Amino acid sequence: MEYICIVISLFMNTYTEENYLKAIYNLSVKESEEVSTNSIAEKLSTKASSVTDMMKKLADKKYVSYQKYQGAVLTTAGQKVAIEVVRKHRLWEVFLVEKLNFKWDEVHEIAEQLEHINSSELINRLEEFLGFPEFDPHGDPIPDKNGNMKNYKKLLIADLKQGKTAVLAGVKDSSSHFLQYLESVGLALGTKIRVLNIFEFDKSVSILVNGKKEISISNQVSENLYVMEVK
Repeated sequence: MEYICIVISLFMNTYTEENYLKAIYNLSVKESEEVSTNSIAEKLSTKASSVTDMMKKLADKKYVSYQKYQGAVLTTAGQKVAIEVVRKHRLWEVFLVEKLNFKWDEVHEIAEQLEHINSSELINRLEEFLGFPEFDPHGDPIPDKNGNMKNYKKLLIADLKQGKTAVLAGVKDSSSHFLQYLESVGLALGTKIRVLNIFEFDKSVSILVNGKKEISISNQVSENLYVMEVK
């Protein structure tokens, strides 16, 4: 019984550490260099004091470079772990959507659990089974087994000028409410849109969807949809 408790404790520590490393990695894309303790606490819905304790543990394991009041930076080892967790998460999301017919707003929490399965062979076979996808269902790039990933220039619908044509490539807001809204109005990754009009009053945008249906979207929506412009 004692042995089982030790194993569970070790698993939970690894699970928590991986979540912290992934959070720092994702936040580092938005923040310049050091990721602040408060940002991590907000991301993981925990207390700043808990983050400080974990940063000390991760620093002892050489996963982060951390100084009090200055934030945290992933070391090479920490970044490797974080990217592997991100890779597993995004591959599992593709599997859940493409093979099990989950909707794109349903997969995040399930992938949060599956991303901690520690088997490189399983993940490599999963990637091959899925046909080596480069992006997940939300348009985020999937790292390959070497940690490399394909990126695209992140352009928002709000950045497009009237008359421009583009293809929806990702979402800035991946909340369930936003994804459900997009589905209800017929907007999904790969959808071709053309900007018909930009209203000066509130910056709302009238777009033509797949050359057929005209819809109007708010500025909030246009600021949360990434596109790749079609020349």
